Amino acid sequence: MAIGARLLLALLSGLLLAVGFAPFNGFWIPVLALGVVFSLLGANRRGGEVFALGYVFGLGYAGLGVYWIFHSIADYGGGPVAASVATAVLVALFALIPALALTLGWWVGGHWRRGLYLLALPLAWIWVEWVRSWFLTGATWLSLGYTQVDTPLGAYAPWLGVYGPGLAVALMAGALAWWLRRPLSRRLAESLVVVVIVTTGGLLLPSQWGQPAGEPLTVALLQGNIEQSRKWDPDERSAIVGEYAALTREQLGADLIVWPETALPVFYKGAEDWLQSLAGEARAAGSTLVLGAPVARGEQRFNAVAVPGETPQFYFKRHLVPFGEYVPFRKVAGGILDFVGTPLGDFERGTSAAPLMAAGQPLGVSICYEVTFGAELADALPSARILLNVSNDAWFGRSSAPWQHLQMARMRALETGRPMIRATNTGVSAIIAADGELKANTPLFQRAVLRGEVTPREGATPYVRWRDWPLAGVSTALLVGLLVTGRRRFALFRQL
Repeated sequence: MAIGARLLLALLSGLLLAVGFAPFNGFWIPVLALGVVFSLLGANRRGGEVFALGYVFGLGYAGLGVYWIFHSIADYGGGPVAASVATAVLVALFALIPALALTLGWWVGGHWRRGLYLLALPLAWIWVEWVRSWFLTGATWLSLGYTQVDTPLGAYAPWLGVYGPGLAVALMAGALAWWLRRPLSRRLAESLVVVVIVTTGGLLLPSQWGQPAGEPLTVALLQGNIEQSRKWDPDERSAIVGEYAALTREQLGADLIVWPETALPVFYKGAEDWLQSLAGEARAAGSTLVLGAPVARGEQRFNAVAVPGETPQFYFKRHLVPFGEYVPFRKVAGGILDFVGTPLGDFERGTSAAPLMAAGQPLGVSICYEVTFGAELADALPSARILLNVSNDAWFGRSSAPWQHLQMARMRALETGRPMIRATNTGVSAIIAADGELKANTPLFQRAVLRGEVTPREGATPYVRWRDWPLAGVSTALLVGLLVTGRRRFALFRQL
């Protein structure tokens, strides 16, 4: 096959891989898409060609997977021109990730054909996903395992986090690639063995972890559907607060009433007396109010979740979004970057993952982007019995991003064996069971209240105990072993 045809096939495979994620949810597609691109990386290829194939694949993967960045910047940032430039740059940078993963796998396993497809490429893919979860503040968006939250492969998540299902997909993709390289051979049997082992493992692993820890709680998740153009307008503050207060009073009697991220459009201190009064009304009706609010402590500002009362409790967001909630090197750049960030100025990073007590239960809290980081969310466990995520996904518009965000939240519930309640400004608000099942959700861009029940749970999954270290350690050791073994084989072959 000519190089042009291979590049086109790699691009189409990357586009296809993105269809495996929400809202398309083609859970079987990642095996096919990754298997095809793996099969293009023969051991006889040159490194530059392998990187080019991986990069073109990444352009398709990122282009369709995170196209919504354009809407966020065009509608709420610098306009269509700035959005076009920024999106092109971000997609081009994201495409380096699969290119590096595929090049690493080829370099490590290129001297052993069977090992290249059945082990080296799958391991390299997952290892690079793990590295990007923490490198340069980290990013886990479009990690392969998210596509399997509704399949038997999701059972690997309580053991290895999102990288468990991801590795299962990559191993099956490697098996497919091994067969595609020579379809009319006994390789089919070898490939089927891999698929059967991986799938059977998922079917045999337990689907539930831990046990109930109390009676079900009734929750009311308020989705105010406040437009971004109104959110920080000083003239709209009283109206916004009044709208949320009215929704709250309509839900009195629910055990938990939750407002979304920064639903309070002023600093907490400026509305503290009023909030204490509203929280008192809620307590008198048997309800606990929990809300997202900006908090100022001296010159520091925090994106927070608060439980109002005479002694209010706060969780301060620990993993901030670069250029969204703070601007790196702002002081070095002077005033050049002053147009970037939040209308309230740069937020500071919180340091504590301690649960908040509400309705008699400890809540493990995450704010918006934080829910995409499994190991960090697990810091509140095993103490937390319910997971709470608040978010404002209005930036994403009517794109695939809110559904991708929800898919990642579901994976966190599955990893930790905890139910999650998720309150968002414009959707998708949701109640998620401890096995990741989506119990109920709201539509996008509608004012709504999602009411339901959630049962607190206790116990700890293997992932809560060990986080990413077993997978990171084993995959690193295996990749190094493959590299050393392959180089020795190559040296021996040259001597002969």
